[in-house]
Amino acid sequence: MSEVKKVATRESYGNALKELGAENPNVLVLDADLAGATKTGVFKKAYPDRFFDCGIAEGNMVGIAAGLATTGKIPFCSSFAMFAAGRAFEQVRNSVGYPHLNVKIAATHAGISVGEDGATHQCNEDIALMRTIPGMVVINPADDVEARAAVKAAAEYEGPVYLRFGRLAVPVFNDEANYKFEIGKGILLREGTDLTIVATGLCVNSALEAAEKLAAEGVSAEVINIHTIKPLDEEIILKSAKKTGKVVTAEEHSVIGGLGSAVCDVLSEKLPTPVKKIGVYDVFGESGPAVKLLEKYKLDGAGVYEQIKDWLK
Repeated sequence: MSEVKKVATRESYGNALKELGAENPNVLVLDADLAGATKTGVFKKAYPDRFFDCGIAEGNMVGIAAGLATTGKIPFCSSFAMFAAGRAFEQVRNSVGYPHLNVKIAATHAGISVGEDGATHQCNEDIALMRTIPGMVVINPADDVEARAAVKAAAEYEGPVYLRFGRLAVPVFNDEANYKFEIGKGILLREGTDLTIVATGLCVNSALEAAEKLAAEGVSAEVINIHTIKPLDEEIILKSAKKTGKVVTAEEHSVIGGLGSAVCDVLSEKLPTPVKKIGVYDVFGESGPAVKLLEKYKLDGAGVYEQIKDWLK
């Protein structure tokens, strides 16, 4: 059996930026002294005249990007999620969101899979923060194929976009030849009849693994990949929930304000359905190897499976 290819989506981001740079001279990249970690250094090497290191001043970086956007440029702002969404929230809200400017906030090192950097850098609140900004598109890709497609889609979209990338190398399960990315459209990865698992980002692969384990026990789980959390594909969620009657959400993010909350908002209004939210349960993260942390917080395939089994009882 061949080994599964694994790629960190931050690597995908850097590679996609380089490709975009060749296709569109209006694409610019700004970073906050983290080009090596965010992988924007790939773009910097290829197009040094279109790369701007703004130093450890994330708010200022967002303001510069907003100004550039008013001149017709397509700026991508890069930093860790904790700083891009957290430290610079006011500037993202007031300088990008409020005037609805064409700025792309590309945040790497999101979630607890940041690992040894610990709780101060493990941002489990960024999706919740970005969802609250009117008109902000929020995208959380699941693998290398999806992440590269998401970057290109964000560049083509006119308006503010928040892109979420991870530090940990994750399995590539999408087939690039047959993959199609569309902002606001979920993807049915596996059909089922007994329950629906709606997942995003790193947890999509965990959901697929959990579904396999459930299938071995006679439980048929439908798996939906929601790469765009805002705008949310309500149609695919409602259709599946109506068919299965039970919904589980899975995300490497707080269960407060993230994908689970977005799904519950839709179902509570349009199709009341029992929902189990799987994610980080109102706690801060901690320092440790990323894989071990995912196991501890039960966000890997085995952990998602275990939580679903407990809930079904």
